[in-house]
Amino acid sequence: MKKHKIFLLNALLFLAVLFGCNKGSEKHTFSLGDSTFMLDGKPYQIISGEIHYPRVPKEAWRARMKMAKAMGLNTIGTYVFWNLHEPEKDVFDFTGNNDIAEFVRTAKEEGLWVILRPSPYVCAEWEFGGYPYWLQNEKGLEVRSREKQYLAEYKKYIDEIGKQLAPLQINHGGNILMVQVENEYGSYGADKVYLEMNRKMFVDAGFDGLLYTCDPEKDIVKGHLKGLMPAINGQDNPIKVKQAVRNLNEGKGPFFIAEWYPAWFDWWGTAHHKVPAEQYTGKLDTVLGAGISINMYMFHGGSTRAFMNGANFRDTIPFEPQISSYDYDAPLDEAGNATDKFMQFRAVIAKHLPKDQKLPEVPKAKPSMAMAPIKFTKEIGIFDYMGSGKESKNPLTFEDMNQAYGYVIYKTNIIGGKKAELKINGLRDYGIVFIDGERKGTLDRRLGEESLVLDVPSGKHSLEIFVENMGRINFGPNLLKNKKGIVGEVTFGGNLLEEWTMFPLPFNKVETAKINASKITKNTPVLKLGSFEVKTPTDTYLDLRNWGKGVIWVNGHNLGKYWSIGPQQTIYLPAEWLKAGSNEIVVFELNKPDVNELKSLDKAILDQLNTSKF
Repeated sequence: MKKHKIFLLNALLFLAVLFGCNKGSEKHTFSLGDSTFMLDGKPYQIISGEIHYPRVPKEAWRARMKMAKAMGLNTIGTYVFWNLHEPEKDVFDFTGNNDIAEFVRTAKEEGLWVILRPSPYVCAEWEFGGYPYWLQNEKGLEVRSREKQYLAEYKKYIDEIGKQLAPLQINHGGNILMVQVENEYGSYGADKVYLEMNRKMFVDAGFDGLLYTCDPEKDIVKGHLKGLMPAINGQDNPIKVKQAVRNLNEGKGPFFIAEWYPAWFDWWGTAHHKVPAEQYTGKLDTVLGAGISINMYMFHGGSTRAFMNGANFRDTIPFEPQISSYDYDAPLDEAGNATDKFMQFRAVIAKHLPKDQKLPEVPKAKPSMAMAPIKFTKEIGIFDYMGSGKESKNPLTFEDMNQAYGYVIYKTNIIGGKKAELKINGLRDYGIVFIDGERKGTLDRRLGEESLVLDVPSGKHSLEIFVENMGRINFGPNLLKNKKGIVGEVTFGGNLLEEWTMFPLPFNKVETAKINASKITKNTPVLKLGSFEVKTPTDTYLDLRNWGKGVIWVNGHNLGKYWSIGPQQTIYLPAEWLKAGSNEIVVFELNKPDVNELKSLDKAILDQLNTSKF
């Protein structure tokens, strides 16, 4: 009898696995009709929202997807970020929060299709538009071009992405409906030969399903490649959408708004963008009623953590580094909770669903808490923390030193006895100037500041320039002008300064063992170490209104940058990265080293500007 039961259990287990596998590998067809997409031979309207896997803790991916389903989305879109997956040349990473294949598989488990956007350039308010910094070390390499070195590196990257994701396309039993080739290329160039090279590399990498291009209306002709489905960004007038697509597609559809913007992103020193839902509900209703498919950018922005924020810079605007929050005033807020915009969009989408389909209940908002103030017990000044330097006659850029992100201290000697101008020809992007370790002033690329008058006593003195990379440009013609640090000459009183020592501070991780002093007295950037107790891990928002400028780590996770100028005044700390008991926190503060208490709130502050320079 016992053997019989064991045999029966094994047989049941085998059948469960067999049918589970068959269900998981069930194949569908997805194609283009004259006016709509066709899923399994039937008209299908894509209602998609953008979520970027690195902007959400991996532990929370599934929860965000459940929220997508609850708003009525049937699809999610995501970019793939080259600089995450190949941080150094020929070194690939698809682990942890970079496990894009797991993100796609999780979406399938939650009943969602995926639109994949793996082109090497993503924009996305992301560092260097997604390009890895080291591309700039390949002499003569030109991104988004037919230049041979670029195409060679691009091919290696897309082949690796293909290994991860091509098997997950719908025509292979997966849930990736279609794949985007390049990204708004028409806003950058019009080289159809280059676009064809893109298409071929995608196919060679295994992306043999439906491919498409997307561009703003004014650039759609330049950015489209004949034979691929054209999609439009930023236009939601049904007549104009259909006309633009038909003009490129032999009078046919289907019609897809690849980026529909319900709000916008923020950058340091400018007001928070917030647009009422009422300005969009009618447009959403009209678009869906016209049978047009849509991808909402963003449905959920999340947070741009570590050093991954990008920046805008054009001839007509100053350098504009983006903030760490990517809340975007999206339907789902930074913590993944439904907003009023979510509920209003949900009501609109519900009107356009098949009669027999009902939306799932909206999950409850995640709880949040304000913790007891955190006191820091140890600290160290940056000049004591820094390690050995690299010597050079002229200043070296970050790229010269194979440093991706973070900070560098530049040090040389000057002869005093005069009051004169220190001029830096190319400060990228924020500098603090010291003489013999004493702070003399700051320089800010946003404000066009590259010089400072110094009154230096007679004799030989040490000049230190602390430089922060505030994010490489992610959009426009200046993508190829993205080196960081001091990129040109430095003069004092008109005399060229030479014989430099550079001290790299990439902060890939913080060496907490070095943070051992109880208190420092000099007005220098400082690392502070502390701990705090948590009974039940719960979302919270670190309140930086009394602090200056810097970056924060909790339990080894880089939560992103803060800056008192705003509009962002809090840093979101997700419950998923807290633990019951003791938690470690490190703050790197540049401008207010005396502050030693960090409070928290149960809600974000993303809309407070501060006019002070810091």
